[in-house]
Amino acid sequence: MSLLKEVGSLIQKDIILEWRSKYALNGILLYVVSTVFVCYQAFKSVDPTTWNVLFWIIMLFASVNAINKSFVQESQHRQLYYYTIAGPKAIILSKIGYNVLIMLLLSAIAFTAYAVIFGTPVGDLTLYLLAVVLGAVSFAAVFTMVSGIAAKAGNNSTLMAVLSFPIIIPLLIILIRLSKNAMLGLDWSVSYPELLVLAAINVITVTISLSLFPYLWRD
Repeated sequence: MSLLKEVGSLIQKDIILEWRSKYALNGILLYVVSTVFVCYQAFKSVDPTTWNVLFWIIMLFASVNAINKSFVQESQHRQLYYYTIAGPKAIILSKIGYNVLIMLLLSAIAFTAYAVIFGTPVGDLTLYLLAVVLGAVSFAAVFTMVSGIAAKAGNNSTLMAVLSFPIIIPLLIILIRLSKNAMLGLDWSVSYPELLVLAAINVITVTISLSLFPYLWRD
């Protein structure tokens, strides 16, 4: 079976399992909507800068809750079964792909709820939505890689936090800058450096995952 077919089959498997239970997805959606509502009750109205930062903070913690169980929920027997039917590259790519889909759905719901409750002080909505999509992909790639490392190290939550911090903080700063440019309605050329950096982070993260995970998977 080719790599793409293996990845497609594994993603389909994760979607079917999630659709049967819906516990994780429903919990994440409840977390996002309730967090937005609590923020509204606390602040009522916020200036555009605070609006932007608050949105990304909500997205950050929502992504942690959505992705940190990517490998934890897999039993040892199931992982052994995967080992016999698929390669490690297919497994890590399928996890990243599935988490990207989850994050895109989560981002769409979060932005819609946030915009309905707080309003949308965004000058360039297209660029802002592009930032949200890139942010969802980046969060999915980074946290999937870190979750895989932490799972092989005994599901150490402290290790996951330590490994995530050096990557997530610069990523979050870039996303805030890019979305701030969109809120101000600046020309797209101003945001090209941030777009290139985000693309580079995603490529590097996926490349590191493909290089590192096969060694972790052998253990």
